[in-house]
Amino acid sequence: MPNLRSRLLAVLVVLGGSLTVAGAPPATAAVPSGSLWFDGAPLTVRDGRLTDGQGREVVLRGYNVSGEAKLAENGGLPFASVADARKSATALRALGGGNTVRFLLSWAYAEPERGRVDTAYLAAATEQMRAFLDAGIRVYPDFHQDLYSRHLFHAGSWYTGDGAPEWAVEAGNYPKESCGICLFWGQNITRNTAVQNAQYDFWHNAHGLQDAFLTTAQATMDHLRRHLSAEEFAGIAGFDPYNEPYAGRYDSGQTSRTWERDLLRPFYVRFRARMDAAGWQDKPAFVEPNLFWNANICAQRQESGLLDAGPLGPGYVFNTHFYDQKAISGILMWGKAADGQYAADYAGIRERASAAGTAAVVGEFGHPLSGTVSDKAPTVLKAMYQALDSRLPGAGWWTGPAASGPVLSGTQWQWDLYSGRHHELMNGDPGKVLTAKDAWNDEDLSAVRLDDLGNAVLRQDGRLLDRVYPSATAGTTLAFTYEDRSRDGSTTLTWNPVPASLPNVARLVGSGRYGVLVWRSGDGTAPTELHLPASFPTAATTVVSDLGTVYAPPAYTSAEPVAVAPEPGGTGSRRLLLTDADSGAVHYALVTDGATAPAGDLLSAAKAELAAWAAARF
Repeated sequence: MPNLRSRLLAVLVVLGGSLTVAGAPPATAAVPSGSLWFDGAPLTVRDGRLTDGQGREVVLRGYNVSGEAKLAENGGLPFASVADARKSATALRALGGGNTVRFLLSWAYAEPERGRVDTAYLAAATEQMRAFLDAGIRVYPDFHQDLYSRHLFHAGSWYTGDGAPEWAVEAGNYPKESCGICLFWGQNITRNTAVQNAQYDFWHNAHGLQDAFLTTAQATMDHLRRHLSAEEFAGIAGFDPYNEPYAGRYDSGQTSRTWERDLLRPFYVRFRARMDAAGWQDKPAFVEPNLFWNANICAQRQESGLLDAGPLGPGYVFNTHFYDQKAISGILMWGKAADGQYAADYAGIRERASAAGTAAVVGEFGHPLSGTVSDKAPTVLKAMYQALDSRLPGAGWWTGPAASGPVLSGTQWQWDLYSGRHHELMNGDPGKVLTAKDAWNDEDLSAVRLDDLGNAVLRQDGRLLDRVYPSATAGTTLAFTYEDRSRDGSTTLTWNPVPASLPNVARLVGSGRYGVLVWRSGDGTAPTELHLPASFPTAATTVVSDLGTVYAPPAYTSAEPVAVAPEPGGTGSRRLLLTDADSGAVHYALVTDGATAPAGDLLSAAKAELAAWAAARF
């Protein structure tokens, strides 16, 4: 047991192990530094979009924190200490451009003995979440599992899992686990009988497993609500009930669609009721469909996606994952990803969420950063971020931007400070200490690591990760694109060049990065916000908008229609604020770092071109 949890256990032992967590007064915390009057409102789902208290359309971007919670070395917590959590939060904001984290939790550590919630674990997890909330970063917790439980696996196993506690595995008397000849850990999901049987039992509530899980989940949510201040609790975006659900095996005559309808959907309804009972009535459940619903290998795809679950509505968010299994296989996709590679895949996510009457979040996406297929990572990740931004390839964006679709929220897998520096006893075997990569089934996907001085540094191109994106739109987003000019080795990737029909815009942008947002104004008074990358210094930022054309935008005041301000949390990250004074009007803004002290006539000419383009396309 890590020292942190040992100390907390000594302090909290008087609370005992009751499933009803005692309600200590919420910790007092100031609003994150740098906050403005429109910051910090809780999120709701309205008209199929995530919205804040000012009615603005919100986009969540960030990372999963973290695969460390899948390991035993820090007792199922993402970090070894709160200090590390704070270091991670600052770096995630300042280096990775994130405003949100999916925060992993472990059922095994939350309920190590049946009927006894470990309040010390919940207290430690709460303090680590607070590190992100204090940095102005929204959090949605996730009860994570992969391959159901590490306790299905033994010291000599080739693989491991995470999720359910040991007592839940012992209740099932499962056969010795074996995947046979499996090249990837994920094959255990459908080929390992122990994993299949355990998953099957959970969904059928055998041995009361699902009842126990829901009771622990409610205790966890109750603890968080009671021990976070009102301002901090407002930063909790919702809760992900269960990572990557799968039936294990289907009953005779059952299909993936009927399994979702008859077993998965009722579980989410039960979880939703536990959220309400814990005081989370206004927060959505980030529910995931059958994990194979959008697999891009035909042999893996299963018709599902909560198709028969009925409308989800505002109490839920459609939360799905996407990995390019063809690219990861090293066999089924030769070469690298290209412009528009995942446009159709992510369009399917938008359409499924729209049909379900709710917003969408891509809770996990990513690609290995080492091994035989790691050379694909720069293009695969660029194509995934491109598909989050717009449903159009770059080559077609300028000619048909009205088909761009809503900007998707997403949290990349993953953000692990300890990448390459672990000390994990795989399945408890002291002779098998894992230190490299993610220390979990040979995965290596963390965007960050610590250098030899203990500083957080990126493992991927910062231009790819720290991006311009519309974090809050005052109205409805009509179109968005961002050309990050990220690199594949020494090659700069440009998939969305400004067309020759806009020569002055092209001249203004040059070889620099640029983003374009088009939106229809709403009836609120808070401004539209775009995140500015750390490498977009104010002195080198140019904005061309119908609201104003500015080089080196001034500091925000209500009198400045185009301005910059710090993002909440005191990490040094910044945002561009665009304030309109109407309702129902179409507005546009281009932001670029490609110009150095551009002449007034160039700015005017670029604005005229953009105005004509917007009028013609919208």
